[in-house]
Amino acid sequence: MVAGLVYGVLAVRQNRLCWVFGGLSSAILAWLAARSQLPMQSLLQVAYVVMSVYGFLNWSRQPDGAGSLPIGWWPWRVHLGIALAIALVTWGLAPWIAATTQAAWPRLDTATMLASLLATWMVARVRLENWLYWIVIDAIAVFLYGAQGLMFVAVLYVAYLVIAVFGWFEWRARLRLQAAPGA
Repeated sequence: MVAGLVYGVLAVRQNRLCWVFGGLSSAILAWLAARSQLPMQSLLQVAYVVMSVYGFLNWSRQPDGAGSLPIGWWPWRVHLGIALAIALVTWGLAPWIAATTQAAWPRLDTATMLASLLATWMVARVRLENWLYWIVIDAIAVFLYGAQGLMFVAVLYVAYLVIAVFGWFEWRARLRLQAAPGA
C-alpha cells in the first residue's frame, strides 16, 4: 500500500521515481489479484510493471527529473472513440474470460483492465484527462477488490481516487500556466 501511495503522490508531482514505486506496488498487487479470482486485474498489474519501465524512461527525458514535461490533452472525439473501443473489446473478451477462468466479475474486470492500461499510458504521455479516467477506474476498483474481500486493497484504491482528484486539479492548473503568455 505504501509503495502505491508514494507512486500516486509522485505522479501528481511529475517525479519520475513514481514509476519505480508503481512497479513495486503492481508486482505485489498482481499476486494478490491472481489469488482472488480477478485474472484480468492480475494481468493488468503485470502490464503496469512493464508500463513502469516505459514511464520511467519517458519521464527521464526531463532535464531535472521532475515536473517539467509539458501537459497535453485530447479532444472529446478521441475519448468517445476510446469509450466505444473499450466497450467493444470488453463485449468480445469478457465472455471468453468468463468461460476460461474463474473470474468473479468478468465484464467489470475486463473493462477496468482495458481502461487502466490506457490511463497508465496517458500518465506516461502526460495527458491531463488521465486523471478523469482514474477517478472512474478507481471507483470501480474499490468495488471489485472490496467484493473479493481484499479490504486493504480497496482502501488503497480509495486513496488512489483521492489522489486522482488532486492530480486533475494540479495538472489542470499546470496546463493553464504553461498556456499562459510568457510561460
